[in-house]
Amino acid sequence: MNQDQAQLVLSDRDREALNLRASSGIVRTLVAQAVMLVGSVLISWLVSGGEAAVSALIGAAAYFVPNALFALRLLLGLLGPVKSSPLTFFVGEAFKLGSAILIMGLAAWLGRGWLVWPAMLFGLVCVLKGYVLLLMFRKLP
Repeated sequence: MNQDQAQLVLSDRDREALNLRASSGIVRTLVAQAVMLVGSVLISWLVSGGEAAVSALIGAAAYFVPNALFALRLLLGLLGPVKSSPLTFFVGEAFKLGSAILIMGLAAWLGRGWLVWPAMLFGLVCVLKGYVLLLMFRKLP
């Protein structure tokens, strides 16, 4: 370590405050994504009916469910006895992306006759952009 660099030392109280702030940001992001999920389903239903609403739900859930599981793992790492590492983060991201691709592929294969692609993609994009709500209300973590 260079003499010009000072080492940052955090007290237990500082660490606890940082973990609490991070966990509230994770929860806020999940809530914003859930609101966007419901909004995309309602908009799709109002514009194009039931099949579009189900398609939007599938698209939104394809990202929201794996993301919620990953967020739960991160919350356990912040607040629980099991600590997270950078490897945990990268494995979680790979899980989220792989799960979303798998769910959407299954939906495309099983819903060939009724799946409404624009609605499914609309649901997916709405959940992906859930942080826009946080930006609008200045609640970004």
